Amino acid sequence: MKSVKFLLPLLLLCAVLFCGCTGKEEKKIDEVVKRELDLLKHLDSDTTQKYISYQEIFPGDLEDAAMSSDVEEVFSLFFQDFDYKILDTSVNRDKAIAKVSLRLFTLDARALAEDFSKALLKHEIALAASDDTEDDQTVTLEDRYMLLNQLLSSNKYQTVERNCSITLTASEKNEETIWEIKRTTTLENDLVGGLMNYLSDPDILSPEDTLLVYLDTLKNMSTEELANYLNADSIVSTEDPNKISLANALVEQVHNIFNYSIGETSVSGYHASVKADITTFDSEAILNSYQSQLDDYLSSTDAVIDGAQKRYNKSYQLLIDSIKENKEEKTVTTTFTLINDGASWKLEDAGSVFGQALFGTLSSSPVEDSEEDS
Repeated sequence: MKSVKFLLPLLLLCAVLFCGCTGKEEKKIDEVVKRELDLLKHLDSDTTQKYISYQEIFPGDLEDAAMSSDVEEVFSLFFQDFDYKILDTSVNRDKAIAKVSLRLFTLDARALAEDFSKALLKHEIALAASDDTEDDQTVTLEDRYMLLNQLLSSNKYQTVERNCSITLTASEKNEETIWEIKRTTTLENDLVGGLMNYLSDPDILSPEDTLLVYLDTLKNMSTEELANYLNADSIVSTEDPNKISLANALVEQVHNIFNYSIGETSVSGYHASVKADITTFDSEAILNSYQSQLDDYLSSTDAVIDGAQKRYNKSYQLLIDSIKENKEEKTVTTTFTLINDGASWKLEDAGSVFGQALFGTLSSSPVEDSEEDS
């Protein structure tokens, strides 16, 4: 009995000493985590680069570029409302490993990734509509960060909560235990609110959202951009100035009338079809007007006197006038096919697909080629 009474205080003392040592070690570990994450809160660029490499946000872009001020600005904007709360700390002294559970407060990375994917697609469409065909139309890593910068500068994103854990490893130095955060891809992704995963999600934009970006971008293009994107000159082929004037008149009609609404969507694996009601000029009304004026001209003595080349030019002028004077519209239901290539949904051969939908029966010239005078 006396032995038991003697052992109880000893066991209690050991328990207190053990808890005290463990608590001291946990506090030391917490301080390491706080020191590092506080630097992120204070927008320390060196710490940001230590945990989130600017190249790993977009792992497919392997450019070996120096850290620019624009990239630094992106991380500063991203982490301006960053915060955290330590929930629990556990230590395995035998394995020299510790784990700290956290609740992170970051901006809504999913919403940012959706906006970025739309902005990137719009940028790619704009490149395709550019006059300068000599420039490399590849989207660079710098381009991507510029888009992120624009979004973070102009939009206000909600703050969301996310639980994560940080692993630390211990090493001995001068008889002192040094704890160091273990950098992992999972930790990088958690610190940016899951942005890395969201950006690599091939379904971050649905097929209908993808088509909406195409349609909205086309609707807001200038006539010059629209002509380039739809490759209008090729619609009527050759370098004939009459045909180029015809193409320009058609693009102007599209630019003034084009509208759309999205309909039913069906998805099967990596393929999707999206129906859309496309409003454009009434090509049949234009052709009827043209044919009536052409018949009147061809039955006149002027047509006989003019000869083949003048008749050819006159025919084109009548068609161009019919296009410019047209006020008739029509809405046609068009089915667009999209393919998911593992990175995102894409509309294959978009320029030609939209060209056929928007130009209808006027996708080729109804005017016969010129004949030489006999």
